[in-house]
Amino acid sequence: MKRSFMKHTLGLAGVACLAAGSYAASAQIVTELVRPDGSYPTVPLEKDVVVVKVVQNEPQLLQNAPSIKEGLEENIRRMGYWVNKACTEGKKPDFILFNEFPLTGYSQGTREEKLKFTITVPGPETEAIGKMAKDCDTYIIFGSYATDPDWPGHILSLNPVIGRDGEIKHTYWKTRNASRYTNDGGEIPTTTIENVRDKFRAKYGIENEFPVLQTEFGNIAVSTVQIDPFVFAAFAMRGVEIMLRTATGFSEVDVQAIAYYNNVYSAMSNITFPSDPNFPPGFGGNSLIVAPGGKILAQEVGDQEAIIEADINIAELRKDRRVPRYPLDVVKPVFDQFQQEMPLNHLDVPRDQLPQTRQDMKKLMDQKSKWLNLQGDAG
Repeated sequence: MKRSFMKHTLGLAGVACLAAGSYAASAQIVTELVRPDGSYPTVPLEKDVVVVKVVQNEPQLLQNAPSIKEGLEENIRRMGYWVNKACTEGKKPDFILFNEFPLTGYSQGTREEKLKFTITVPGPETEAIGKMAKDCDTYIIFGSYATDPDWPGHILSLNPVIGRDGEIKHTYWKTRNASRYTNDGGEIPTTTIENVRDKFRAKYGIENEFPVLQTEFGNIAVSTVQIDPFVFAAFAMRGVEIMLRTATGFSEVDVQAIAYYNNVYSAMSNITFPSDPNFPPGFGGNSLIVAPGGKILAQEVGDQEAIIEADINIAELRKDRRVPRYPLDVVKPVFDQFQQEMPLNHLDVPRDQLPQTRQDMKKLMDQKSKWLNLQGDAG
């Protein structure tokens, strides 16, 4: 696969650019991210009802493997087993969704340690999974910690979407990390769009901050974000119809609420740890597929490996559909005065200053926090 991050986002290339005033001799170009009439771009559907399958499986932790190479090979084999099972049992899938770490497992340790347990996208792993997708004639979606030479020292949380032809159609970055979420004295040190936003936008364009992939089976997006309704509202404004999610230790209510509030189908795949006593009960498993009203269509209750599936009548959902009617004008006075705690770009620092641990990340965030540093410029 050619190295072409985000180049395959169908339909985004056709987004209109509107002239909006001028500065000096040049016009400012504004990318149209949301249509003013509430409609959204699509491509024709290949069929009315599509099949989503969610794989809940246990990868080998690369930290525990004989070698990183052998661990990756084993996890590709495990993914291949589940893809084959999904494609030969039950209905033929149109989308197969894996969890956040099917190739690397849930690694722990310092930044330098965790950098070892990553993949590159594209790379040999996505090539192998591409062959699986082509053989099954299905989309395969998964998450992984990854590295990229364009972002030296950064640990990226990426979600590649591999198409029926075996090619990467889009690679989704994590929008932002949940912050101030636990009481363990640490914060997630991975790099997201939020904490390097200006460089991300310069490299990939503003339209790739909340990209929606227009497929023959419906408009999809992929996210590892949790407990963040604004992020999913932005995806909904851009026309997502099926929100595919990968996040470890997720909240079931969050998945249901996002589907309900935004009138979208949603599916969550969670990693499992049935053979590892080091992870607390309830941390893994419980993957589910949810309808727009919040109704659970399928769920695997527990931490065991499994596949769940559901039919999605995408044609019925799309009929006379507009994006949600959010009352932005009503809430705007409050939103205008709200001060986000963390400034954008707070991980846009030299490599040797990137936080090594969760505790280091918390220290950096405390130093940058607008709420904790009201007397000065914390940015």
